[in-house]
Amino acid sequence: MTQSNNILRVDASARKVGSSSRALTDAVIAKLAPDFVVTRDLTDALPFVTEDWVGANFTDEADRTEAQKSILALSDSLVDEIVAADTLVIGTPIYNFAVPAALKAWIDLIARARKTFQYTANGPEGLLTSKKAYVLIASGGTEVGSEIDFASGYLRHVLGFVGITDVTIIAADQQMMKGEAALDQALEKVASV
Repeated sequence: MTQSNNILRVDASARKVGSSSRALTDAVIAKLAPDFVVTRDLTDALPFVTEDWVGANFTDEADRTEAQKSILALSDSLVDEIVAADTLVIGTPIYNFAVPAALKAWIDLIARARKTFQYTANGPEGLLTSKKAYVLIASGGTEVGSEIDFASGYLRHVLGFVGITDVTIIAADQQMMKGEAALDQALEKVASV
């Protein structure tokens, strides 16, 4: 791992104590030894996208009303956190074969046309280039990378969509079958990256 000056840490686990994804996130950040960490804990609920949000987002920035600017203020702040970061460290469990709703809400608020991606004649182009992402995944039964894992591929895709293509995924998966060995093996992978 290379040192990263500024990290955005995103925690999606509903568990604050005993969370394997948070333990992995802690280990990656300790390994990176950053100068600065911004933590976005998604247990502090984010709003879901609404009709008013969509209308504000698709209104040209110069034409937005004060109410529309207010509606987009949190989303703008979340995007600013990513823009300021050199590296994203995202810790997430797999809930029911996919990412938690809280992480999906965060993604919906940061995937913004003209801010984090743009459409070109050749299709969409991510605007958040030259960043690294570490995605730390924990699961009880789902094998990461299997046909029933709808989390890791989705996260790799959506990060690439906004321009973050250097993505490392480390998983403590199938913990209900593997027990503590799953987390121990994942922590070894963190240490050897």
